[in-house]
Amino acid sequence: MAFNNLRDEIDTVLKHDPAARSALEIVLCYPGFHAKLFYRLAHWLWQRGWLVLGRFVSHFGRMITGIEIHPGATIGRRLFIDHGMGVVIGETAEIGDDVTLYQGVTLGGTSLQRGKRHPTLEDGVIVGAGAKVLGGFTVGKGARIGANAVVIAAVAPGATMVGIPARQLGGGDLAPKPAEFLPYGTPADGIPDPVARALNALTEEVKTLKARLEESERQREAQRRPIPLAFEASRQEETAGGRR
Repeated sequence: MAFNNLRDEIDTVLKHDPAARSALEIVLCYPGFHAKLFYRLAHWLWQRGWLVLGRFVSHFGRMITGIEIHPGATIGRRLFIDHGMGVVIGETAEIGDDVTLYQGVTLGGTSLQRGKRHPTLEDGVIVGAGAKVLGGFTVGKGARIGANAVVIAAVAPGATMVGIPARQLGGGDLAPKPAEFLPYGTPADGIPDPVARALNALTEEVKTLKARLEESERQREAQRRPIPLAFEASRQEETAGGRR
């Protein structure tokens, strides 16, 4: 029975969750750790043809942990399921090493066919809370899926995806470094706020209109300004001379 590398699983939680204070706390109190134990037993039974018993163990694990992992899924080493309530991992999903999933994540399928219909997450992928990855495509190594994003197409390695439907953030400073752990898969200071952008654009437009209005008022004021007295007296003399 594949219960090897449990020490690695515990060390992964200690590394990525500052709330975890001891191995004993993880073993007793972390549903993500419990869910992986249930999955390993269910997967072992599934591979040996005990399909109903494997599903029953998986179902029991879901009742205990709130995390649903189909026994047919393929999961690599050091998977970190943080909080975990509402996580769903479908039958043909494939998860590489050092992947992180937060609460409410769905690795689902959009096809009724029995073939490959759930996503493949390569090594180091982080999927933020509430995100949905739907379909039989691949999310490349080191990619980040932001909280509540809905991903329906393949994701390039190292990309950061946000929104509904998910779109890739620009490169440069927004792209996380390969070794960087990005909690919830979402760069806190890298996502442009659409409301803030709209307000900034309106503010700039108001400034422009105000400047144009002030310039227009200055021109109108210059046109209404009275003619200087000396100029008026000279004009009257010229007019009187012309009458003579």
